[in-house]
Amino acid sequence: MRRPATTVRTATVASTSFAALLLLSACGGGEDDSVSAELEHESDGSTVITYNSPAEWANFGEVLTEFSAASGIEAPNDPKNSGQALSALQTEAANPVADVVYVGIAFAGQLEEADLLQSYTPAGTEDLDEDSRSEDELWHTVHSGTVAFLVNTDALGDVPVPESWEDLLDPQYEGMVGYLDPSQAAVGYSVATAVNLALGGDLDDWQPGLDYLEELSENGAVTPAQTATASLSQGEIPILIDADFNGYNLQEEGSNIEVVIPAEGSLEIPYVVGLVNEAPQPNNGKNLLDFYFSEDGQRLFSEGFMRPAGGEFPEELEGQVLPPEEYERAETVDYAQMGEVQEEFTEMYDQQAR
Repeated sequence: MRRPATTVRTATVASTSFAALLLLSACGGGEDDSVSAELEHESDGSTVITYNSPAEWANFGEVLTEFSAASGIEAPNDPKNSGQALSALQTEAANPVADVVYVGIAFAGQLEEADLLQSYTPAGTEDLDEDSRSEDELWHTVHSGTVAFLVNTDALGDVPVPESWEDLLDPQYEGMVGYLDPSQAAVGYSVATAVNLALGGDLDDWQPGLDYLEELSENGAVTPAQTATASLSQGEIPILIDADFNGYNLQEEGSNIEVVIPAEGSLEIPYVVGLVNEAPQPNNGKNLLDFYFSEDGQRLFSEGFMRPAGGEFPEELEGQVLPPEEYERAETVDYAQMGEVQEEFTEMYDQQAR
C-alpha cells in the first residue's frame, strides 16, 4: 500500500522538552536532590545499555550524548545491527545485559515471540496509531526511513546516476553496488522487500525480488553485514542501497552523495524501540525511552534525517531532503507479516541470491 499523507507531527510530551521534564519532576524536592531523583523514574545505576545504536546511525551519537548530559546516566553507543541485537538478547535471555533495544520493525515480532521485551509506554507515545505500537505496549515506532539509492557521484565518474532498479543491472554498474546482508540487517531485508514489491511481488511471493537480487549479485553486488556508509563516502561502494537518511547525513558532512528513490517504487522502514525483559537497569531504560520520544529526542533524530514517529520531515529540513512527491513512491506493508516470513525469505535468499 502507498504511504498515506500525514500532517507534520512528532511524538509529543505535552510540548515539553526532556530537560523541562527533569525540572518539573524536581519541583517540591530539596536543594540536595540528585539528578537521579529528578528523573521520572529513579535511576537504578550509572549506565543504561541500548543495543543497536551506532554513533553514525540516525544521529545516535548526539542522541545518547545529550541524554547523558541531561540525565547524568552514561549511555554508550553499541555497534550491533538488528539481527545481531536479536541474537545477543536471545543468548543473554537468562542474564540480560541490555536495557533497551532498537531494531527495524521486521524484527519486532521475533523479539515478542522470544519474550525478550517487557511492557512500557514511554511518555510521548500517546498519539501514535495502532500500527506504530505493539498491542501489549512492548515496542513503539520511534522514527522511519525509506529505501533509496545512495550514490557517490565522485566515484561514479562519467557513469550516469541510476534512477531505477532496472538501471542497476546494467553492466556499466558492475561491481559498484552494495546493500547490507538481508539475513543480518533490517535495512538489508527492507531492500529485498522494496525491490520485490516494486517488481510485482508481495510478502507471499518473493520470486521477483529473488530473481532480481540474483542478477544483481551476478553484476558484482556486495552485501556487507555492518553499516557501510564509510565505504560509500570513500568510494569503495559507489552505489549503496540503504536508508535515505544515511545519504542525507553524508551530504551534510560534505560528501557528494545523491539520494534517489527508485522509479519503480520503494519501501518505508519504521524502526522500533522497547524495554528489554528483565533489564538490569529498567528505570534507566525507561528514562532513555522517554527521552527518545521527547521533543529533544525527536529533534535530535530528525537532525539525523529520520522521519519523526507518526509524522513527516520538519519544515526546517525542506531543501535538504527530497520533496514529498518523491516519497509517494514509497510503500508500506503489513510489517508483522514481513517479520513472520523473514526466516523463510532468508532461506530462499541463501539458496538463490547470495
